[in-house]
Amino acid sequence: MPIKATLSADAQELTIRVVGRFDFSAHQEFREAYERGGLTPERYIVDLHDADYIDSSALGMLLLLRDHAGGDTADISIVRCNADVRKVLNISNFEQLFSIE
Repeated sequence: MPIKATLSADAQELTIRVVGRFDFSAHQEFREAYERGGLTPERYIVDLHDADYIDSSALGMLLLLRDHAGGDTADISIVRCNADVRKVLNISNFEQLFSIE
């Protein structure tokens, strides 16, 4: 399950793109994507356009990212979700914790 992380030129925004199944098998790779090099960008974007499945362990990984990024003050957007992924996020009330676009 590929996770692709891209840091903006000014190092203020980290985009993490998830491809395929977003489940426990992605845990290590997802964590490494936002912990790499000890960088602390101001904004995180999780791009789920190419994610075709999300489960409860992925929700937990998003919560760990939120804690890493500053908890309540974290600036994290979850973007480009398909209908099935958006449904899981809505049922879990993640719109109260993240910006979902």
